[in-house]
Amino acid sequence: MSDQPQKLWGGRFTGATDPLMDLYNASLPYDKKMYAADLEGTRVYTMGLEKLGLLTSTELTEIHRGLTQINDEWISGKFEEKPGDEDIHTANERRLGEIIGRHIAGKVHTGRSRNDQVAVDMRLFVRGELTKVSNHLRTLIQTLIKRAEKEIDYLMPGYTHLQRAQPIRWSHWLSMYATYFTEDYKRLQQVIDRLNVCPLGAGAIAGHPYGIDREFIAKELGFKGVIGNSMAAVSDRDFVMETLFWISLFMNHISRFSEDLIIYSSGEFHFVSLADAYSTGSSLMPQKKNPDSLELLRGKSGRAFGSLAGFMMSMKGIPSTYDKDMQEDKEPLFDAMTTVEHSILIATGVISTLKANNRDMEAALSMDMLATDLADYLVLKGVPFRETHYISGECVRAAEESHLSGIDQLSLDQFQKIDKRFGPDVFQTFDFERSVEKRDATGGTAKIAVLKQLHQLQQYLS
Repeated sequence: MSDQPQKLWGGRFTGATDPLMDLYNASLPYDKKMYAADLEGTRVYTMGLEKLGLLTSTELTEIHRGLTQINDEWISGKFEEKPGDEDIHTANERRLGEIIGRHIAGKVHTGRSRNDQVAVDMRLFVRGELTKVSNHLRTLIQTLIKRAEKEIDYLMPGYTHLQRAQPIRWSHWLSMYATYFTEDYKRLQQVIDRLNVCPLGAGAIAGHPYGIDREFIAKELGFKGVIGNSMAAVSDRDFVMETLFWISLFMNHISRFSEDLIIYSSGEFHFVSLADAYSTGSSLMPQKKNPDSLELLRGKSGRAFGSLAGFMMSMKGIPSTYDKDMQEDKEPLFDAMTTVEHSILIATGVISTLKANNRDMEAALSMDMLATDLADYLVLKGVPFRETHYISGECVRAAEESHLSGIDQLSLDQFQKIDKRFGPDVFQTFDFERSVEKRDATGGTAKIAVLKQLHQLQQYLS
């Protein structure tokens, strides 16, 4: 046997590969971030081989010593990549041979294919990364909750169709996104749970030829079980698509969150002021303070959507089981996972440091936003809501035609000309705090209802 490193698949081939094909085929530049997962998979797999008697205890000790050294080299930045290192698997195995000798290193792949090797590496890596993302997301939600509790007394306009609708609490808006993100958090736990099954020991397609204990390997690697069909084990990338879908859905929420804050931070609203750390200036206009952090969050959502759509198109037409097309799973997935992790950290920074301008929020409240409360006033006097809705609309129109600043400026006589059932107590309706506090049913914007929402979210996270 030649002392030169051999391609894992090279025995069948005698001709040289087109150098461009080598470059086109290589994945090490981006899959080397899975080095720890690859080393851990090999560590446990060789334990399974030792149980079968295919490795001696001395050989296993040497292999594990070499794997530890390789891991240290990656961590310290001293790992030397070489031509012929097609991917992280070949790079690690080549280096293992240099450390402990190719004779012993050549045994680590016994009964294992790169098909099940890459599948387990991907699951280990994604599980670890999504666990990190989960922790960051938890922090974002808790930041929203703490802010909402602290600023529970701030009132602001609530919007539908971007038109002022009804008065709400600023903390109700914060609770809305804490609720969205908590649902994302729940879905993420489900994604992690579903991907947490082990493909290792499935071989290339047909299963393991030496009867390796797959349940033992799964347990040692922290998986809840094994994938029961060897063909499915090596070809399943549903967990990649599901991860990309989760990222896309979360980024949709973070984009809407960003859009709201971009609007609220504009001079026309001035409900919030972003910290300098999350803003930039203009190269021409000295007065500008641009919400670049939020615009990037909004923009990167499109990047995440593209990763999902692109990989789904790569997968949709390939035959079973493993095909090289599946190598296209890594770049979109890795990019999307980096994007979502950074996005959560930026969003947490933005929401924890911005200033809520409660005076401007309250100044934006207008009496026309209490038109529904005026209708509710008559409902409590026994008038059907469909009738009160019409009557309230007549009051709004009367105020506009009289060039009044709001419906609260109508006199009692004007109210009674519209409907005799209006009494002197009608003017108690025109109180924003009172309007907000009336909505105390579960999910409402009254203080007690908002605090209940926040408590329930915090209770779930705890």
